[in-house]
Amino acid sequence: MKLKNLRWWVITLIALATVINYIDRQSLNVLWPAISADLYPDKSQDERKEIYAIISVVFVFSYAFGQAIFGRVFDWIGTRMGFVLSIGIWSLATIAHAFAQGLLMFSLVRSILGIAEAGNWPGATKGNAEWFPTDERALAQGIFNSGAAIGGIISIPLIAYLSVHFSWQIIFVIVGLVGLFWVVPWVVLVKAPPKKHPWITDEEREYILTGQQSDQATNSSEVQALSYKEVLSHKESWGVIISSAAIDPIWWLFVFWIPIYLFEVYGMDVKTIGIYGWVPYVGAMFGAWASGLFAKNRLQNGWSINKTRKTIIGLGCLIMLPTLLAMSSPGEPANAVVLMAIILFGFQLAINNIQTLPSDFFGGGSVGTLSGVAGMSAKLTVAALTSLIPWLTAGGNYTPAFVIGAALALVTFISVVVLCPDIRPITKNTTSEQKGSNYE
Repeated sequence: MKLKNLRWWVITLIALATVINYIDRQSLNVLWPAISADLYPDKSQDERKEIYAIISVVFVFSYAFGQAIFGRVFDWIGTRMGFVLSIGIWSLATIAHAFAQGLLMFSLVRSILGIAEAGNWPGATKGNAEWFPTDERALAQGIFNSGAAIGGIISIPLIAYLSVHFSWQIIFVIVGLVGLFWVVPWVVLVKAPPKKHPWITDEEREYILTGQQSDQATNSSEVQALSYKEVLSHKESWGVIISSAAIDPIWWLFVFWIPIYLFEVYGMDVKTIGIYGWVPYVGAMFGAWASGLFAKNRLQNGWSINKTRKTIIGLGCLIMLPTLLAMSSPGEPANAVVLMAIILFGFQLAINNIQTLPSDFFGGGSVGTLSGVAGMSAKLTVAALTSLIPWLTAGGNYTPAFVIGAALALVTFISVVVLCPDIRPITKNTTSEQKGSNYE
């Protein structure tokens, strides 16, 4: 049996896993305004926000270390079984939320959820490097990253709707089971990498492998996985790490706080949040698609990898910077969510191409390693900003948080330009003077 366009089936499944990932993590965020008063009836609104921040910081710290752990795990056991392990654990952790009571138990299940969900991104990046030629990677990255946006679009109204018909405990069980069902088609479809997959057509195999020839780490049997020390010895790796650490808090500022922001600033209940809260993720979805399509178009029209990545990252940061500042005084709630949509559009333009940098620089056995370390660093900065949000936004004034976000957008672009002067493959067997033809 041969299946045409197998690589697109694979990335579609990874995108679906990302949708599930975001539904699972967003469930508590959306439900918190409704259940926090019942869980902590003796606490004030600001005190309940502090408890939510603590639980969120625990999640992010766990997610940070999960990125590094699962980055290495995917390099060790491969993309197929890495995803089975990651999504299997996070689905069970989601179900376990139904039995949580109090800060300690919520922190524990969120910690397990964070560690396991973290595997999705180094796994997706590694799957992208395995299944796509160089000039299609940003598009593939955009497709699975759009899963995060689609998850945000779906999760907020979905959880709001389910809250009308089910208890919050049952909601966690329902969304957790969906992830376990995903494992079945993944195991059936992804039997091996493209070079050895029995269902891939000869034409597609040749197209993928030929398109990866300039990516020496993907195709050369002589290139082995680099150690952490070897990966971190290159300034380009630090460009990836610092840009990831700067840009990621912008995304999580909205992931964690959109429902709380709408509740606190505009007085919305869970049902009304379900009406407004999904809008920002529409911008993220279109940004993810636009980023990949723009990159593919430019590369196919003769732009270098270096010029393409930096142009799109710079454009995304340019969109985010003034729009984040405009969030200081958005006016009506409709204006606020539209501004958020523009911010997340710019974010996705930039992040898709930042996340392809590990495979641009290393590929093969080191993609997961660098992607995992960059993801861990990013989540540490997310944890730092999240822990400050209750203090920065005391009394419902979110202006300081948005100003910090604008500054982070600027740092993101500067770190890529300064530390990644020329985006090209770097491996144990290549020097900085060696270039792949697509990188010149």
